[in-house]
Parts: sequence; C-alpha cells; structure tokens
Amino acid sequence: MKNGFSLFILAVILGTCHGGGLRKNFYKKSCPLAEQIVQNVTWSNVATNSALPAKLLRMHFHDCFVRGCDGSVLLDSTASNSAEKDAVPNLSLSGFDVIDEIKSKLEEACPATVSCSDILALAARDSVSYQFKKSMWEVLTGRRDGSISRASEALANIPSPFFNFTTLKQSFANKGLTVHDLVVLSGGHTIGVGHCNFFSNRLYNFTGKGDADPSLNSTYAATLRTKCKSLSDKTTVVEMDPGSSQNFDNHYFTILKLHEGLFQSDAALLTNKGSSNVVDEMLDSNKFFTEFAQSMKRMGAIEVLTGTSGQIRNKCRAVNS
Repeated sequence: MKNGFSLFILAVILGTCHGGGLRKNFYKKSCPLAEQIVQNVTWSNVATNSALPAKLLRMHFHDCFVRGCDGSVLLDSTASNSAEKDAVPNLSLSGFDVIDEIKSKLEEACPATVSCSDILALAARDSVSYQFKKSMWEVLTGRRDGSISRASEALANIPSPFFNFTTLKQSFANKGLTVHDLVVLSGGHTIGVGHCNFFSNRLYNFTGKGDADPSLNSTYAATLRTKCKSLSDKTTVVEMDPGSSQNFDNHYFTILKLHEGLFQSDAALLTNKGSSNVVDEMLDSNKFFTEFAQSMKRMGAIEVLTGTSGQIRNKCRAVNS
C-alpha cells in the first residue's frame, strides 16, 4: 500500500510539472462565458491596436519561462520587492491594461473564478487568432495564480536575444521544451518589433573590434544601420519580420534562410544541423501552423499551478491580501 501511495504522489508531482490538471473548458460550469468574454475584449482591442498580438504572445512566453505559467509577470513591484515586470527583459512588455480590462469583465460575470494566468494564455491565443477569425491553437485551462514575482528570476530564466544555440537549447530544456519547440516558437518573431540595443552589437561591435556579425546578410545590415545609428540607441524599434511584422505567418523562416534574422538568437538556429532542419520544415506554412499550435500547448503547461495550489487573484497586478 505504501509503495502504491508513493507512486500516486509521484504521478501528482509529474502531472504538476507537465500541465497535469489542465483541461478543455475548465470553466464550463463555473463561468460558462469565460472564454467568450476573453475573446470579445481581446478582439475589440486588437481591432484598434494591431501591435497587440505580438505584445500578448511575448508576455505569455515571458510569464511561462519564470515559475511556469502562473501570471507572475502581471504582478506589480511593491516597496519590498522588485517584480518580474521590472526586470530588463520585461521593461518593454505592454498590454497589461488589456489583461486588466478582461479581468474586470470576468470579475463582474464570475467573481473570484478565472485566474489571471488563464486569462493571459487565452488572450495571447485570441490576439494572434484575430487575423484568422478562428482559434489558432487549443488552450487548456485550469491554471492558478502564483504569489511570487522576482525581477532576478526573470533575468535568470528568460532566454536572451544574445544567446548562442547551446545556451538557447539549455534554456528551453530547463523548461521541458525540445529543440523542435525552440525553433517553432521562435517563429513567433514573425510579428512584432525589436529594440536596437538588443542587436546593434551585430552591426557595430560584434567581437569587440568595431566589426559586424559575418553571419548577418550584409545588405540587410546596411539597412539596419540606417535605423539604429549607434550602439547606445535604446529607443528605436525595428520590425523583426520586415514588411510582414503584423501578419502571423511563416515568413520569419524565409528571412532566416536569407540570414536576415534580427537577433543573434535567431541566427543561432542555423548553426546546428538539427535546428536548421526544423527551420527548413517550417518553410511549409501548414506545417508551421500545426507545429506552432502543439508547441504553444506544451509551453502553456510549463510548471502550472492547478487544483488547490496558488490562488485566483482578485486583481492581476497584486496578490490577494
């Protein structure tokens, strides 16, 4: 009996680590309109702000890589704690007001029922899906919210745009994600913008000798230099997928093959045979959409809190008192 109990406990622990407890239509009885409310508010915001899908997708990614998908990225700093959103990788995050608006509507409909972490996972999916007017991937629900958010942990866990392939692979492996997931999820860079200071070393000082990154297409590098005038430019932003930065498609992989990936972490995907092969596979649009849906489902299950763990925050910016 004792061994059986131990196996049961082990199964519970493993389930928690890999998304156990998440399911389809978690709020079907407790808040039947929950997912519709999230979609309505998200779509109405995307209709007037086409930059929002990239922002919410990135926010969800940054949330899941720190303490799992627990809504910890949404918490504000306090007098005694510097929260994740104030860490360098998160200073350019935005869209928190949209999450607040969704939460407010859900609290009216079903008080203390829908977690902020589920709201973020659903809103990320719905914002990208607006372009297609249908859900582009399945979001299982039932996450609960964490109560700890530390800027230092964001710095330690969020993959850097300066990472090489080995470091990227390890960063994703730490979260239970494969090289395949790494390449497919990097396809999210098909929408949104990048700040000059996260790639200008590739233009002006790649090895510390005032040189350019030889792996970057020289014509593209010249274009980038007309936008990012110096290493110290922290305000200028550049499209990650030039000419197509508001369309969610597989064009990112096309420009990657032309050595026009914006970040060092993009270019790194071509430096390993396995990841480079996946890049080639993603040149098929249907294959990319299918695989992106699967990888997002896996990412959305990282170290989730379910059951009686965590809490359902009343406001997404603060833990319940």
